[in-house]
Amino acid sequence: MKLSALGIAIVLMGGPVVASPDNLEDTFQHLKDAVAAKDVAQVKKLAGDTHALCVEALAKPEPQAADEKEAWKSGIDYAKATDVYSEFALYSIAVQSPAPVMVDLLSTLEAQNAKSKYLDEAYGTYLMALNQTGASAKIPAVAEKGLANFPENEDLLLYLADSAYSHKQTDRAVALATRLVASLNKHSKPEALSAADWERKKTAGLGRGYWIAGVAAGEKNQYAVADKNLRAALPLIKGNNAMMGPALFYLGFSNYQLGKMTLNKGKVLEGQKFSEQCAAIEGPFSQQAYKNSLIMKTEAGSMR
Repeated sequence: MKLSALGIAIVLMGGPVVASPDNLEDTFQHLKDAVAAKDVAQVKKLAGDTHALCVEALAKPEPQAADEKEAWKSGIDYAKATDVYSEFALYSIAVQSPAPVMVDLLSTLEAQNAKSKYLDEAYGTYLMALNQTGASAKIPAVAEKGLANFPENEDLLLYLADSAYSHKQTDRAVALATRLVASLNKHSKPEALSAADWERKKTAGLGRGYWIAGVAAGEKNQYAVADKNLRAALPLIKGNNAMMGPALFYLGFSNYQLGKMTLNKGKVLEGQKFSEQCAAIEGPFSQQAYKNSLIMKTEAGSMR
């Protein structure tokens, strides 16, 4: 929610009554002033103070007297909205700050509420900031914790899928990459991104997701899974030879094997075609792909 919209929402509530003492209202106002002034130290302090007062207000039990219930509910609503603002305050200053400040404020937000919707929006930049500040060793734990709270977060899924693939955790890589693809296909454009930026992010994420799932499956001789994912990856990774070489190699080998298993000459010839395309890309797969293409051509020639 945008700052202005939240401020209006709180004003329209009519202010605090029983459950929101004056110090919460005053602290909230000071926090808004600190956000407007972009005072990092004060935002960090006052966000924590505001949250603590909101927790105290929200812990007040519902009164028994009917004439006190409306005032209690108004106070509870005010405290809930104010607490959300305290999270927004940390997030809004963090994403405008240099990496060390960003890490400090987002880790503060994480400690305050690990399930804050603003963390869900910030994890991509949070992980980059951790890396920029030399705290890359902390990233895996941060990402795992984040994914437990936000199982469809594209940035976390992408990082963890890449990490699993690089550590040869093939089954986990396939599972995470498949979740990444499903998440990107499901979600609409985030409010914070332009249509062009979202399209670039979605295309890159889908390409990487399909590629990881396909190559990892190919390495495990899961031919049908590899074929399906790598065909989807090809148009998304066009021009990236580092990804295209392995994709074509495992597409070639998978189609060849599927063709042999089903006595499908067309599949074997597709395998040959993909292998020839891989051989044309200089890299670690090119020589083997060339040899494979010759074998496939020979075997296809002996098939009906």
